[in-house]
Amino acid sequence: MSENALKVLYRLHNSGYQAYLVGGCVRDVLLGKEPKDFDVTTDATPEQIKGLFRNCRLIGRRFRLAHIVFGREVIEVATFRGHHENNDEGDSKDSKQSDDGQLMRDNVFGSIEEDAERRDFTINAMYYNIADYSISDFAGGMEAIKNKKLH
Repeated sequence: MSENALKVLYRLHNSGYQAYLVGGCVRDVLLGKEPKDFDVTTDATPEQIKGLFRNCRLIGRRFRLAHIVFGREVIEVATFRGHHENNDEGDSKDSKQSDDGQLMRDNVFGSIEEDAERRDFTINAMYYNIADYSISDFAGGMEAIKNKKLH
């Protein structure tokens, strides 16, 4: 486990935010492999994350992410993604599409459950919770690992 990823998780948690390792790093640890990187997800907004870390850079236009830089290691922190909800005019104040439907901005924040629904693979919807050392598996990722099947 990356010491720097743990620093990020604990600082978020101790500041009152939810903080989870998510995706491939959780899978790799479960398989006994060394993760190549560590991704964190939280209910803190990018601006709140930046306020907690001097070594933070906010990146991305379409979806804002925080990169917490520790020398050569970068811990990527994303706010839980939510679902798009349009108003009567078909617009959303947090997401923006071009006239041909291309997503130009996707800063729609949500809950951990909504975030899990937006993940691409079942194994990427597994969350390691620093608060109680548990793994939440929202899409059958543990079963996918057991059966060696990617969904």
